[in-house]
Amino acid sequence: MTTGSANDLTLTLFRPELAETFQRINEQWISAMFEMESSDKSLLANPQSAIIDIGGHIWFVEHRTRGVIGTAAIIPRKNGDFELTKMGVLEEARDLGAGAFLLAAVLQEVKRLQVANLFLLTSSKCEAAIHLYRKQGFQDDAEVMDTYAKSYARCNVAMRWVPARE
Repeated sequence: MTTGSANDLTLTLFRPELAETFQRINEQWISAMFEMESSDKSLLANPQSAIIDIGGHIWFVEHRTRGVIGTAAIIPRKNGDFELTKMGVLEEARDLGAGAFLLAAVLQEVKRLQVANLFLLTSSKCEAAIHLYRKQGFQDDAEVMDTYAKSYARCNVAMRWVPARE
């Protein structure tokens, strides 16, 4: 099922046959910058049960000729919060604008799903990603840091999405 497109990029929903692709894309960027943590391994090995079956969503960005090149997910957390997580683009496809396309498309889906509170956890090492998040309305949030940052050893940045008023 396709939910949006721009130029040669299309947003596609999770299908079980894409579970290995979800794992491969995320393992690539995480391993390049950090140690894979046990929570990463568990979630990436079981995206259906760890994300989809508990009310989360996974999307992929697909390029017309290169195939699936990126992914992102949202996972329900406590008090109606959702975490934007496991967003990554294959290293060899980072010159295509896929990250910006993916984030903008996912945020449109988040609006459609009427998610009231969306946050993310990241590391200051992910400078390009943080710049992209800020451009799309994410702001540093101490409450998110206090509540959720212990989920990952690498996390030292917590942000909440504050969508622009339409």
